[in-house]
Amino acid sequence: MTRLVRRTVLGSALAAPFIRTARADPIEMRVSVDTTPSHGRTQSIADFVKKLEAATRGQIVPRLFDSGQLFADRDVIKALVLGQVEMAAPGTWLVSAYVPDADLAQLPVFYGQPVDVIHRAIDGIPGDLVNQQITSKLRVAIPGRWIDLGYTNWYSTRRPLTSLNDLKGLKIRNGGGFAQAWRARFFGGIPNLTAWPDVPLALSQGTFDALQSTDESCASAKLWDAGLHFGLIDHQFMGDYIPMISGTFWSRLTPALRILMTDLWAANVGAYRDNLAAAQDKAEATLKARNVRLTYLAPEELAEQRNRMMADQEKVAHEMKISPDILARVMEAATASN
Repeated sequence: MTRLVRRTVLGSALAAPFIRTARADPIEMRVSVDTTPSHGRTQSIADFVKKLEAATRGQIVPRLFDSGQLFADRDVIKALVLGQVEMAAPGTWLVSAYVPDADLAQLPVFYGQPVDVIHRAIDGIPGDLVNQQITSKLRVAIPGRWIDLGYTNWYSTRRPLTSLNDLKGLKIRNGGGFAQAWRARFFGGIPNLTAWPDVPLALSQGTFDALQSTDESCASAKLWDAGLHFGLIDHQFMGDYIPMISGTFWSRLTPALRILMTDLWAANVGAYRDNLAAAQDKAEATLKARNVRLTYLAPEELAEQRNRMMADQEKVAHEMKISPDILARVMEAATASN
């Protein structure tokens, strides 16, 4: 399709609702997330499916299932492949179980880095190559750019976190993938894998002492009620959610509907990223208001720790199963951003 034709379709699709034919039956679309209704990802996906239904005049009828009603994120990719759900947005750390390169933002080179450095990679050639792998291996469609969750940090219950040394000996929950567990071990912690819907109860019961998460995730789940008291802010990596659409569902859509969906995503994902960033700022204030004591690592400390990690980057990339080509592309992007 030429650019002129595509711009014409884009303009008409977003400027006016898609006209549903009289004979077309509505196409049902189950959408699964395991975060709560107040979480930024849930709100972003809810906004997208609402706009999608309106733009198609009900030709696509989405139904959003939040809070893990259908699947926890650790299981939702398999559900997409099996046609048990039509859309999801799992975290890169979970996608890495199928496409290891998806976890590229957790490489040591990104530890404590500004957001524009990460975006240069995930929105550039490295991200494009990852998307190609995902669509090929998992038989899903990716409508466009990833949604930033925000920076992951450390949070604890009983032990105050005033420096990275305070992580030693703590049992630390993570959301999956090699890199988070590696980082916990790097600072002397003991990794623990717990699905997000189970975190509040597990935290309150002492199943783990601390967790790797974000301000927004902790605040939206009200983890202070489960005993959260301390946070160490180091921006260890930028988590992202990758929007995925079941290949079976995608194949049922007309070319015009596919274009509408991708164009609608492109028109809104920037706002979703901005909203999540604002939600992180608001959540930070909320945590403080709930007497969660936050300690911030200085830029010099972050740079020092990043340099320490970089000594192991080749080893880490190998263990993460990051391909040499992706690693090279990531280093090009990171260098170009500095």
